[in-house]
Amino acid sequence: MPIEDRDPASLITHALARDTLSRLRSVETEQVAFRKGLVKLGRICGYEIIDGAMETEYVSITTPLAETTGEHVKGLDDVVIVNVLRAATPFVEGLLKAFPRAKQGVISAGRDESAGMTDGEFPITIDYTKLPEITEDDTVIVADPMLATGSTMCRVLEHVLKDAPEPEDLFVLSAVSAPSGLLRVGERFPEADLLTVSIDDRLDDDGFIVPGLGDAGDRAFRTQ
Repeated sequence: MPIEDRDPASLITHALARDTLSRLRSVETEQVAFRKGLVKLGRICGYEIIDGAMETEYVSITTPLAETTGEHVKGLDDVVIVNVLRAATPFVEGLLKAFPRAKQGVISAGRDESAGMTDGEFPITIDYTKLPEITEDDTVIVADPMLATGSTMCRVLEHVLKDAPEPEDLFVLSAVSAPSGLLRVGERFPEADLLTVSIDDRLDDDGFIVPGLGDAGDRAFRTQ
């Protein structure tokens, strides 16, 4: 199965997703290839969400030769993708290839690493938020390639769900995740389905995912 239930998250196991993530992990993958890899991984993940979580409906079709029956995916016009700036930008670019008509939101969130971790969490600052209206018919995908402590994602979800009705589906999508971060998000937001390509081993003392893929934002935007 391309999506497998693995406590505390569901794992996207498509062979191309695993292949692309392996190339992203490599320290030898330079900026352009890394950014393109995140776009590709986002597209694959989007297709897997469609295949594993969205329903289809039968429709009548007239081909050049005959009448026949086909299938359309339901709900493609009711998708909201939230980009957690900045690392998620190429990841979301790929998602939009699978969901070209999605409404888009952005949240600029960052952790204060200088303050250090307290009880496994960093202080989180939200600098900017712009979200579309979310309805109960929507499938909401909150995308961030790295889910480490879960601190950032919890703050983002607070903003996404504030004053909004519960959407039909809520997905938290990442490329690599730490077990402790997944547990934190899952405990605070049990209504969210957690999707990731890899559940990595652990966090180091600085709150980075090990083995991870480094700082995805810095690698994608060549800022380090």
